[in-house]
Amino acid sequence: MKIYKNCQSCGMPFKKDPKGSGTNADGQPSIKYCSFCYEKGEFLQPDITLQEMQDFVKEKLKELGGIMKLFAGPFSKGISRLERWKKN
Repeated sequence: MKIYKNCQSCGMPFKKDPKGSGTNADGQPSIKYCSFCYEKGEFLQPDITLQEMQDFVKEKLKELGGIMKLFAGPFSKGISRLERWKKN
């Protein structure tokens, strides 16, 4: 089983997630998605596009300021490589 350090939807490190991770339909912790993206086996924003997710994450990082503001652009571009956004 693959172990993920970051959410495979938004890229947030699991260690930064206040709940540790999202939850699967059976209530067990998700190994792929954070609590901001995934709950009870479903995405909280099922219709969000890749571009919308990238913009959302970029703005959140800018809000944090400091060094995070500098990484906002490059980090948000990397979201396209996460499992949720890979083309089948």
